[in-house]
Formats: sequence, structure tokens, C-alpha cells
Amino acid sequence: MTEVVHTPRVFSGIQPSGGLTLGNYLGALKRFVETQESGGIETVYCIVDMHAITVWQDPAKLTHATRELAAGFIASGIDPARSILFNQSQVPAHAQLAWIFNCVARLGWMQRMTQFKDKAGKNSENVSLGLFAYPALMAADILVYHATHVPVGEDQKQHVELTRDIAAKFNNDFGVEFFPQPEPVIEGAATRVMSLRDGTKKMSKSDPSDMSRINLTDDADTISKKIRKAKTDPEPLPETLDGLEGRPEARNLVNIYAALAELTPEQVIAEHGGQQFGTFKPSLADLAVARLAPITAEMGRLMQDPAEIDRILAAGAERANEIAAPILRRTYEIVGMVGAR
Repeated sequence: MTEVVHTPRVFSGIQPSGGLTLGNYLGALKRFVETQESGGIETVYCIVDMHAITVWQDPAKLTHATRELAAGFIASGIDPARSILFNQSQVPAHAQLAWIFNCVARLGWMQRMTQFKDKAGKNSENVSLGLFAYPALMAADILVYHATHVPVGEDQKQHVELTRDIAAKFNNDFGVEFFPQPEPVIEGAATRVMSLRDGTKKMSKSDPSDMSRINLTDDADTISKKIRKAKTDPEPLPETLDGLEGRPEARNLVNIYAALAELTPEQVIAEHGGQQFGTFKPSLADLAVARLAPITAEMGRLMQDPAEIDRILAAGAERANEIAAPILRRTYEIVGMVGAR
């Protein structure tokens, strides 16, 4: 039987691991704002601090990183009055539903997760149980809001597929149509921003070289310097997009330009094709500074008032709980837990 009509709702989350980069902005924050501005669908954005502690975190640094990420959301254009913005640990339903899903998901499903293999490496028996089981928590993050759409990067698509598997198995196990089948949303010219030093590797805050990334806290001079020194090849930009084949650094810079300018890569090539990088890079640097400097400034202003950030997150958690609590309560009833409320 049909339990519920699923209202369209977007959910996505980012770990507060510190050091927001251009990749976080173009791959996530900018897209979140675009979804918010498009209207017609509820948007729920979460700082997933419970996921962060699957590996050991310095408590003070985690607190700072959580507030900094909240500041990044707001400075990028997320309006806490129009979107729901909160940190995961303030809504207990995430952890409670995750336990239900731990009992629904199969061990083999978790063992196949690519990110666990990458993070655990050869020492898989020495990592935390949380690191192994966290895809069930990620499924709970999404399904506790009956989210129908999940903006993710390509590297997170497997987790949404697992979420769909968990939802389907729960529904089948209990003979209901309660949890939706959320759709991954992967779009945009720069959903995967690559390193400025190696176009075959993702831009990462963990890269030893600060020159490999643009941080959202970088000032205008630093942004300009990093782009001008970004690795390229000796050839000019091609006249067609096909000419970027086998040129990962060139493709990365074209994609970054396209995403910042809200153009397609084809339009960027049409405008700049034939240019040497000595001409193209300054144009990209000016564009990046124009787009990012206001965000950097607003993040700095917000971080001067951590109590206000905490207030915004607490208010968001109250709104999130209003959606999550009834869904968790109904889940408990379906499972047969007496006195669920």
C-alpha cells in the first residue's frame, strides 16, 4: 500500500573537514544556491559533523570547521530563511534512523563501497566501525527527510545508489512504499574541480602544496598568483572543445572559467580559442577574484560572530527536526517498535 506521496525535496551535506576550496564552491555551494534560487522545491543543507568523526578530529578544530563551513554556505548565498541549514548532530533522527538502516543493509554492500576501500587502504581492520558503516548514516541523512533529489559529485554517486538499495529493501522487507528512491543530481561544467598542479587529480585541501588549490579564505593577490602559476602545457587553447582531449590542465582551467562565468565550456572555447595561456590566465584570475572576493569577505565577517552562526544552525535544526521526527516515528511504527514517538 502507498504510505506517503513524496513531496520534491533536495538534501545534500558537506563534511566540516576544514579549508573550503574553489572545488567546494563550484562543485557544491554554488549549485546549492542555484537550486535554492530556482524555487519550487524545498532545500535542506546539512553540515555532516557526525561523518567527520569517523576519523579522529581535534575537538576545537572541528568546532571551528563547522562554523567556517556554515559561514561558507551563507556567504555563497544560502539564505537560512529560505533553505534549512543545520549541523547533523543537532537532529538525533539521523543517528536513530542510521541504526535501523544498519540492520537493513548487508555487510557485502558496505564492503563494496569504493570510498571505504580508498580511505581504509591496507589497514582496514584498524579503522573505526563508523568509517565502515557510515554509508548507512548517509542513507539516513537523505531518507529521514524523504529527499527526492541529492546533488552530489561523481565520487558520491555510489552512496546515493546504496541509499536507493536500502530504501528498496526496507520497503520490500516491510511491505510498504514508505521511503522514496532519491535521484542523484550531477550537473555543471566544474562539478569536479581538479588540482592546479596536476589536472588528473581532484583539487583537495589535503594536498601538501597550497598552490594546488584556491581556498575560499585566499585574498585577491593569492588567487591571482595561484592561477597565473597553474600548470599548463605549451600549446594555445584549441579552437574546438575536442582539442582539449589529452590536455587535463587546459581542460580544468576552461571548466573553471565556464563555471565561474556561468557559460558552457564550448562558449569559453569560442571566446578564447587560439589564445596563449599568458593571455587566458589573467582573464581567469580577474574572473575568479571578482566572484570569490565577496564570499571571502563575508565569511570573514560572519566568523567574527560565532554565537550568531550557532544561533542560525540551531534554528535550522529545529526546522529540520520538524520534518525528520514524524518520518522517524512512522519508521519505528512500521518496524514494530512499541511506544514510538
